[in-house]
Amino acid sequence: MRSKLQQIGLIALGVCLGVMISLNFSAVAQRDVLGPLPVEELRAFTEVFGRIKSDYVESVEDKKLITEAITGMLAGLDPHSAYLDQDAFRELQVGTQGEFGGLGIEVGMEDGFVKVVSPIDDSPASRAGVKSGDLIVKLDDTSVKGMTLNDAVKRMRGKPNTQITLTIVRKGDPKPIIVTLTRAIIKIQSVKSKLLEPGYAYFRVTQFQEHTGETLATAIQNLYKQNQGSMRGIVLDLRNDPGGLLNGAVAVSAAFLPQNTLVVYTDGRTEDAKMRLTASPENYLRGRVRDDYLSRLPAEVKNVPMVVLVNGGSASASEIVAGALQDHKRAVIMGTQTFGKGSVQTILPLGNSTAIKLTTARYYTPNGRSIQAKGIVPDIILDDGSSNRDPGLKLRESDLDKHLSNDRSKDEKAAAPSAPVANAFNFTPSPRPKDVDEKDTKVEPGEVVAKSDYELSQAIAFLKSRGVTTRASAR
Repeated sequence: MRSKLQQIGLIALGVCLGVMISLNFSAVAQRDVLGPLPVEELRAFTEVFGRIKSDYVESVEDKKLITEAITGMLAGLDPHSAYLDQDAFRELQVGTQGEFGGLGIEVGMEDGFVKVVSPIDDSPASRAGVKSGDLIVKLDDTSVKGMTLNDAVKRMRGKPNTQITLTIVRKGDPKPIIVTLTRAIIKIQSVKSKLLEPGYAYFRVTQFQEHTGETLATAIQNLYKQNQGSMRGIVLDLRNDPGGLLNGAVAVSAAFLPQNTLVVYTDGRTEDAKMRLTASPENYLRGRVRDDYLSRLPAEVKNVPMVVLVNGGSASASEIVAGALQDHKRAVIMGTQTFGKGSVQTILPLGNSTAIKLTTARYYTPNGRSIQAKGIVPDIILDDGSSNRDPGLKLRESDLDKHLSNDRSKDEKAAAPSAPVANAFNFTPSPRPKDVDEKDTKVEPGEVVAKSDYELSQAIAFLKSRGVTTRASAR
C-alpha cells in the first residue's frame, strides 16, 4: 500500500510541477519574485493527493482533484482571485461586451455564502427587490455553503425564460426571503443620459464595458445639441456601478479632464504591474480602434461645473473615475463612501480555454491615495437613510474575508458619516424626505431617472447654489 501511495504521490508531484510550469512560475522565478520551491509543502500535497486516490469513498478523477486544488489555492488569496474554467472564462469575455443570460447581480463571497454587492439596473434581480448586502443561502434546493463563487454564478446564469429560486437572508428581517426569478438576457446599457432641465445634463454609467467611453461621448454630443447651447452643470452618476474594464474608466475620466492628465497608476511586484494611465488615446482606445471619439467633444465639457454621485455600491472602475476627478479638483464628489475595491485583476489564459484571474497590483489615485479597502470619501456627505436600517447592510471591500489591505492607510474601517456634515463649499444638503413612496425611488422601465431621487436633487441644488462655479474656486 505504501509503495502504491508513493507512486501516486510521485505522479501528483509531477502534475503539480507541470501546473507550475504552465502558469509560467519559472519565468516569474527569474524575476526574483519566488524563492526555492517549498519541498515539504509539495510533499504534503502529494500525500493528500495519494490518500484521496486510494482511500476516498468514491473514485475521483485526477483532473477534478487538480482543478479543485488550483481553485482553492486562488480562492485562499483574496476575494477576487479565481480559477476560470471554460464556461467561466467565456462568460467573463461575454460579460464585458454587455450581454449575457442571467439574473443581473454583482456578487461576492462571505462566510461561504454569496453576498450581493449590487443589483444591475432594470434586471430580474433589481425588479424583484434584491438589495446590496443580501446573503443568498440557497439556489433552488441547493445550499450555497461549500460552493465556489464560480459555481454559484454558473448556477444563477442560464438560458433566458428559465427560473431559479433564491433563498435570501437579509439583516433586520426575521425570516428568510424566498424569490423566484426568471432569467433574462441581461443587456447592460452602460450609459444613460437625460437633459434634466435646460443647461443641466445627467449621465449615468451603469458598468464599464468595451464601448462605454464611445457611448458616453455620443451621449454628451447629443445632449449638447438638444440643449442648443452651453451647459450650466453636469451630473455623472456612478451609484451602484460595480466597475468593469480599466480602459472604460480612463475614457470616462478623459472625457472631463485635459488631455494627458494622470487618471490612475498601479503598483505591484512585477514590472508589468506598474502602470501610469493618462487621459490620452493610447490608454482608452481598444484593439484596432484608431478613431479618437473624445476629440470631437465640446471644449467646455472639460470645465463646466460638475458633480459625481457615488455610494457604497460604487466599486473599482467607478472609484478610479471618482478619485481622478476629485484629485484634479475637476468635480465635487457627493454621496456616501464607496466600496473600496482598489485591486487589479489580470486575466492569465492557461490552455484549453481556461484562465486564472489573479490580483497583481493596487490602484492609486493621481495624488497617491490607495482605494483598496477604504474607497473614496465624498466631498459632501449625504444622508443615505441608513439610520433607519441595519448598518450591517452596508457591504464594503473591508468586510470581505481575506481582503487585500490598504498599504497607505491603517484605518481601513473608517466609515464616512451617514448624515450631512460641514464641507468646504458652504452647502448644506436638505434633509432626506421621510415619507416617500418606495416605488417612486425606483427607475421605471424606459425611464432614466426616478420620480424621487434625493441624491440627484441635491446634486442639482448644489450646481445651482450661489457662488459655486468650480471646485477650485469654491475653496
